[in-house]
Amino acid sequence: MIEVKNLVKRYGDFEAVRGVSFTVQKGMIYGFLGPNGAGKSTTMNIITGTLAATEGEVTVNGCDIYEDPIGAKSAIGYLPEQPPLYPDMTPEEYLAFVGEARGLRGDELWRAIDRVVEKTGLGEYANRLIKNLSKGYRQRVGIAQAILTDPEIIILDEPTVGLDPRQIIEIRELIRQLGRDHTVILSSHILTEISAVCDYVIIIARGKIVASDTLENLTKQYEGKNYIDLTVRGEEASVRRAVESIPGVEEISVDPKPLGLLHVRIATDSSADIREDVFFRFADAKMPILSMEYEEVTLEKVFLELTGEKADSQPAVEPPVNAPQAEETGEVPAEEETPAPEPEAIPAEEPAPAKQQKAKKSGDDDDYTPLFGG
Repeated sequence: MIEVKNLVKRYGDFEAVRGVSFTVQKGMIYGFLGPNGAGKSTTMNIITGTLAATEGEVTVNGCDIYEDPIGAKSAIGYLPEQPPLYPDMTPEEYLAFVGEARGLRGDELWRAIDRVVEKTGLGEYANRLIKNLSKGYRQRVGIAQAILTDPEIIILDEPTVGLDPRQIIEIRELIRQLGRDHTVILSSHILTEISAVCDYVIIIARGKIVASDTLENLTKQYEGKNYIDLTVRGEEASVRRAVESIPGVEEISVDPKPLGLLHVRIATDSSADIREDVFFRFADAKMPILSMEYEEVTLEKVFLELTGEKADSQPAVEPPVNAPQAEETGEVPAEEETPAPEPEAIPAEEPAPAKQQKAKKSGDDDDYTPLFGG
């Protein structure tokens, strides 16, 4: 459904996206995973046509995003990281505005609004001002506009950032439901977010794809391995001879450090604890061990190893783009508001107009040409 070939995006001398290529098949939930500043949002903006690429091709349902933008965009529903909402509108008014911009009219428009309001759980909040809604419900309004025209492909950029734990669970369940009838691409920097809902994972780091596979296959590559990190004084050839003769050793890497020291990283079978053997082998060879660290593989460590990130590293920030876009954060903070805020009285000067009147008004303009396809 989506084919991306050799995508490049440069800002002066800085390359935010460097030769990204991947394919999205129908009927799956894809996780687009990467650390902060890896190029996720830039890639999402290019795929949806809100940002031009420096080089490369993007095809959606056979339509080139540049040569046939209306054909390509009509198949996509997009929720940016910062939902494009009008705070002084109600969700119902906003969805009517978006629906008309996309070519919906009359009864068809209101059937679509009723469908997405029910699916996203907006219900009793449909006639409240958006600025009075909690973060979680504003996010639901953003998802509602993305699925309003029932597109084949739904792209969600960091849909749970800033939500409290209960809201995160509800949005994840909504994404699973959407995946039954749509192809979904979910962008996130949170591994648990991807593993909870996605069928397939694409990992990006420093603007390049570093892994692309099912989550099961991805973890199997690292499953069953534990690691020992050593700082030793000695010669590389002697270190390798001492380690390679120990049963259970699967991989070894040796890197020189200042003052004649070596950093040694040993991958072992998870069923074998070789720390005592390592200690005595190095003692017999008169190579002092100055430090030893032992770690077991977790999903988080798989992600860190694939992306080359360290837990305390400071990632580069993506340059600003034309589309509204919040800076990616590394945490999911809890909001003070609850997912079900107390309803507020609607001011008298903002009465909710009857649907029949709106539908009649929408149907008067029969010569309207849809901006984003119908």
